[in-house]
Amino acid sequence: MAEYDTIARQYRESKRLAFREHIERYTLFELLGDLHGKTVLDLACGDGFYARRIKQAGALEVTGVDISAAMIELAETEERRRPLGLTYVQADAATLQPGEPADLVVAVYLLNYARTPEQLLRFCQVCRDALRSGGRLIGCNNNVRNLSAGPAGPAGPAGPAGPTGPAGSKSLRKYGLERAWQTPLAEGDAIRYTTFDADGRTFGFDNYYLKPQTHAAAFDQAGFRDFRWVDVALHPSQAGNPFWDEFMAEPPITAFAAER
Repeated sequence: MAEYDTIARQYRESKRLAFREHIERYTLFELLGDLHGKTVLDLACGDGFYARRIKQAGALEVTGVDISAAMIELAETEERRRPLGLTYVQADAATLQPGEPADLVVAVYLLNYARTPEQLLRFCQVCRDALRSGGRLIGCNNNVRNLSAGPAGPAGPAGPAGPTGPAGSKSLRKYGLERAWQTPLAEGDAIRYTTFDADGRTFGFDNYYLKPQTHAAAFDQAGFRDFRWVDVALHPSQAGNPFWDEFMAEPPITAFAAER
């Protein structure tokens, strides 16, 4: 929480990076589908970036939840400036007691803050408890499917190589993103993200690694049906643009979906 209170404004600005619009946002909304009349709970809502866009896309009711007081303050400030009828709550998603069941739960970069299988299971249980029967969970995540065999190389933004081995790294600097980790990765290890804003400022934060099969087990144990990873897609307007080739060859992010 303290980390995001410190970088809240910079994190908000990073939503303007091109991959957010052409890949992340496009993939998420393709999965969300028709939002008209839907009730939506947005967990790890940050400054309300997606909560606002979900409401503008036709959702009946949207509630955003985030652990960071600074993020919620930014979201509420924007709501006062341009009211959409959104509700925001500062709370830890792991201890949230959901109210009325929602049609959709959105979890954009929530699960990758779980450091243990038990924490991941708790996130999944909260998401399931927040949904009506037949409701859907849609989200984005650090792409854990392309990290375990990460390349050995010089230390990246995460710092020098540690006792577990050399530092792995994936520089996607031209997209505004770098990530680094220790190899070989073990469950609970940190993955350091460094983001480069358009004005050249940088900031960093940690996600945590849990195996793909650990995710599948948590969703199953929480009572979800049809959990699946969904590869990110490029907006049709960018088709054929070679700028995106490196990003799409080994995406650092992935989407997922599941049903209660």
